[in-house]
Amino acid sequence: MACSEKNKRILVAMSGGVDSSATAVLLKEQGYDVIGATMRLFDPKVDAEGCKSCCSLTDALDASSVAHRLDIGFEVLDMRETFHREVIERFIESYEKGETPNPCIDCNRNMKFDRMWKFAKSRDCNYMATGHYIRIEDDDEGRPVLKKALNTAKDQSYVLYMIPKEMLSSFKFPLGEIESKDETRRIVKEAGLSNFRKGESQDICFVPDGDYALFIEEETGARYPEGDFVDTKGNVLGKHRGLIHYTIGQRKGLGISALPEPYYVKSKNTEENQVVLAPNEELFSDELTARDVNWLVWDELPREFRCEAKIRYRHKEQPCTVFLTDEDSVIVKFDEPQRAITSGQAVVFYDGDRVLGGGTIV
Repeated sequence: MACSEKNKRILVAMSGGVDSSATAVLLKEQGYDVIGATMRLFDPKVDAEGCKSCCSLTDALDASSVAHRLDIGFEVLDMRETFHREVIERFIESYEKGETPNPCIDCNRNMKFDRMWKFAKSRDCNYMATGHYIRIEDDDEGRPVLKKALNTAKDQSYVLYMIPKEMLSSFKFPLGEIESKDETRRIVKEAGLSNFRKGESQDICFVPDGDYALFIEEETGARYPEGDFVDTKGNVLGKHRGLIHYTIGQRKGLGISALPEPYYVKSKNTEENQVVLAPNEELFSDELTARDVNWLVWDELPREFRCEAKIRYRHKEQPCTVFLTDEDSVIVKFDEPQRAITSGQAVVFYDGDRVLGGGTIV
């Protein structure tokens, strides 16, 4: 659909990948005055053909090439110091507290939809766009509502619950209407862009090999002490390598043999430096608490409501009741127990395909 309004200058966050390239193509076709920008967030140790990080030098060069081909302005923003403070340091602190963080949410919150949006406004942009698969539509009263993407396999609403409600009208997500990744690639190919075959970025961008514990040790220079594996009754089962090496629900890599049945990480006790193990059936719980909740739909918050919630990115939403304990804190009670509810991860609330809000599990 062509853009019918005037002064529609829009900044597209460009990673050099297929999704952000398709976003720039679509918005230009719709009549927007498009400029592109790439954030330089850190100095990756791995920057080779095959690197699946989303922030490599190769990606920045690809983004520049796409912008040149589309004949749009392009800038690289050096945000390394801010990224380290707002994302990497938070990631490390969360692991040190025994949590399992999701740094992509902090990156979206503090980098893309804060620092980059401020840059967009400094360039007289009315809007900003990213290549996320999510939709924004107006409700019956004309207010913008965040919704799941039509391509449910690619839906990224879980990591975007944190967009402030009052800013929804400032963002565009054209890929939310695309029903398949093949269609996204076709858009890029037909625009004459050579990156239409480019693979997906995976894992955490600053830990491309997935070894979070080694990254934390190298970043901090600290060595996290060994401690006891214990069962839920406090019986010592063995020695662990340091709390940062383990996540809730983990079974592989525990290094313990001769247990009567498979055991999993149930919790981490930072005060006693213990990792608590339990059989799978003991990992289920029907309740969680969450803090720093961002609400997207209500002017006056209900004290209690029914909805569905998901507790990790690949988790299927589950029916529950949400109880407000404060304006930005809740207790969530699920109809059925859920496996491995993990502090540090997000819980996101849905009403069908509409995103109600979300917060951090504590």
